Amino acid sequence: MKTILDRIAESRIVRVMESRLSRPEELLKELISSGRTTLNALERLKSFPVGQRPVIAEVKRRSPSKGDIAPHLDAGGTAAAYERGGAFAISCLVEPDFFGGSLSDLAAVRQAVDIPLLYKDFVVDPYQFLEARAFGADLVLLIVALLGEKTQEYHDMAVEVGLTPLVEVHDAKELEVALNAGSCLVGVNNRNLKTFEVDLKVGASLLSGIGEDIFGVAESGIHSVADIDYLADNGARAFLIGESLVSSGDPEGTLRKFVDRGRG
Repeated sequence: MKTILDRIAESRIVRVMESRLSRPEELLKELISSGRTTLNALERLKSFPVGQRPVIAEVKRRSPSKGDIAPHLDAGGTAAAYERGGAFAISCLVEPDFFGGSLSDLAAVRQAVDIPLLYKDFVVDPYQFLEARAFGADLVLLIVALLGEKTQEYHDMAVEVGLTPLVEVHDAKELEVALNAGSCLVGVNNRNLKTFEVDLKVGASLLSGIGEDIFGVAESGIHSVADIDYLADNGARAFLIGESLVSSGDPEGTLRKFVDRGRG
């Protein structure tokens, strides 16, 4: 039986083929060469104010597990609220079929904020790196459960085009792959992408084994200050939060509470 991740990957392969026809690589390369330089997300993370929690705040419309979350949100306006709320970076979902994202959302976010921007997608083709850069991203998500033995290759290609890879893992074997790839930014997903079940204990266990020279980012299922404290106490140095922010009714204020939770 196909998992949700399998279905998403199949969809992305088809979508990327279509994108190659409508936006050839040459066009994307022209946009990149005439556009902005990327922000160094790692250096900014290292200099994030002491006493605050670095949060990658996500622009998210829907998900396979929750359905519609905020289908009519203003991507740029939401991102601007996140920046005012103290976000370290913005994550913007661009996957259209399962998450309701788009490159239009990514472009709107880029125009709205000056902080680092993560291209949040299910990368199955190096073409997506060019797409990410052309539309203003500084970071790109790489999922070990999806890339497997290609993780190292894709990590290096992302760096080559000027993107900072956030390499996502969910178990010890995937973490080993991420570390062997040379990733300095490792996302530990509390959600199993094959079943979409969430367990913060899974993330906490993996985060506790990441060395101090690596930035461990806790992802998924973070809904409260207590969740942040628990994951931070187990080694998380940054947090990717989406659903609880976009569904809060006050993304700026809710984010500020999370960011200011830092205990030094």
